[in-house]
Amino acid sequence: MTNRATPRVTVPPLPSGRGLQSFTFPRAAPLGLRLLYIDLASSTTLATLRETGAYLRGHFQLTSGLHSDEYLQCALVLQHPAIAERLGKELAAQFPACDLVASPALGGLIIGHEVARALGRRFLFTERDASGKMALRRGFTARSGETAVVVEDVVTTGGSTREVIQVLQSLGARVAAAGSIVDRSGGRVELGVPRVALTTLEVSAWDPTDCPLCKQGIPVEKPGSRQSSVLSHQKS
Repeated sequence: MTNRATPRVTVPPLPSGRGLQSFTFPRAAPLGLRLLYIDLASSTTLATLRETGAYLRGHFQLTSGLHSDEYLQCALVLQHPAIAERLGKELAAQFPACDLVASPALGGLIIGHEVARALGRRFLFTERDASGKMALRRGFTARSGETAVVVEDVVTTGGSTREVIQVLQSLGARVAAAGSIVDRSGGRVELGVPRVALTTLEVSAWDPTDCPLCKQGIPVEKPGSRQSSVLSHQKS
């Protein structure tokens, strides 16, 4: 079993100015205390997303290919090192003991690294190869018998996280849990491992062929794209 010290978790004040400031959060804490912590983390995470402009409204194409009228651009919240550190500590406090943390590039890089730093464990990331398959590159590897957790910024369908899990398992590693800053699925995504999120949202998402915004002729944007952010959409 992996041994490590319980991390010290910093929780900023709630928007009202009240809230826990700093406390040590043991994983063996009573359920009531754990639920209180999770509720506080969720409230402050949502407030932070709004304050940093990371929560957007419009017509967007998500990484999954689905369309939505809401988008979470976590790069805007993670550009602030102090906030990224705080979110990493909050996620780390909900994970079991592990040997390594892994994330999919690009979205999971910053938050995954912050979780690894909070846990005092090494950090790996996966990338897509020339064929589009997720893989460990740059000399990264996971050893058989190691325990890992997988971290992403936002989970919608769970596709990227699921691919990272499969890469690690193919190398003989045991994936103990997965987590994200935001769960956009309303808690419905199943990954085959325990999963946590700092906040869970119920967000509408549609297949492009059924998207009501496309039917209204509203241009669709793909935030973070290196090409033009406005994509053409042809009605069938």
